Amino acid sequence: MINEKEIEEQIREKQQIVDYDVKEYPVEIIVKKYTDNAATDENEIFIPAYQRAFVWDDDRQSKFIESILLGLPIPYIFTAENTDGRLEVIDGSQRIRTLTNFLNNNLQLQGLEILPACSGLKFSDFPISRQRKINNTSLRMIVLSEKSDEEARYMLFERINSGSVLLLAMEKRKGSYRGDFTNFVYECSKHPLFVELTSFSPKIVKRGEPQELILRFFAYSESLDEYNGYVNEFLDSFTKTRNENFDKAKMENEFIEMLNYVKANFPNGFLKGPNHISTPRVRFEAISVGVNLALRVNKNPTTQVSSWLNSLEFINHVTGSSTNTPTRLKARISYVRDKVLGL
Repeated sequence: MINEKEIEEQIREKQQIVDYDVKEYPVEIIVKKYTDNAATDENEIFIPAYQRAFVWDDDRQSKFIESILLGLPIPYIFTAENTDGRLEVIDGSQRIRTLTNFLNNNLQLQGLEILPACSGLKFSDFPISRQRKINNTSLRMIVLSEKSDEEARYMLFERINSGSVLLLAMEKRKGSYRGDFTNFVYECSKHPLFVELTSFSPKIVKRGEPQELILRFFAYSESLDEYNGYVNEFLDSFTKTRNENFDKAKMENEFIEMLNYVKANFPNGFLKGPNHISTPRVRFEAISVGVNLALRVNKNPTTQVSSWLNSLEFINHVTGSSTNTPTRLKARISYVRDKVLGL
């Protein structure tokens, strides 16, 4: 039986945490609010640490500016008002940074399909009259007021990005699950040994792959038996729990001990070979977690990894289909653990 009273109470309760206003600003003002005092982190519109790096290439930026020139509808920019009156960008950072690049003559338009005559131009190349029209183009912005609590802010961030292919899992976690543990994962990704033993393209780094691998290391090391095959749900839950309570000293010590062992015993670190330029997830999981679990049993194992690292058995564990099933994940981690321990 439907409980109408309970339904209405829940809706009213959650509506109370969302308070917002809709504003319109000319492009020139948005850029000014973003750039003025940015060096001292006092700009009125700012992009917070949890937002991803600037990933739009020149083609994507040019296409956006072409939309501005054509007067096409531009999606809302979503921001949240902080207690100091500054506006934290929740969605729209790529658009704001593109506008800034263009108005500051750091973007030369290219590959325009609808306005090919504008290809090759910078902002200053346009006639003054067109520059004014670009500057005066209004964009709509939804401002979540400071009356709305943190739950509303995270909910808005997660809902905006839940269906986006542009924002990957680790990027979403950085925004939706902020806390000491999340910060710790990002600190670990800068550790010199981790950087030395792995390899990522600049694009993959921007997408948060180093942090994704480190999160998997900690999550599988601590909660492998709880893994049910749904990777993102498992990692989200682990991140949320550890942000509430985690032993930084213990986790940091295990992470460094694991890296030291890999450095001393695995000639190519987490890579397949000396000429490889990417770090496979399944290989990293198997080696990092397997080594860590082995070191919990014996701090000084003496087994030579060369006897099995290039074996067909190990290769079968870290390649093929269905690599994220609980059975295959646990099998490859257990294989490395047992081999390191000489079992």
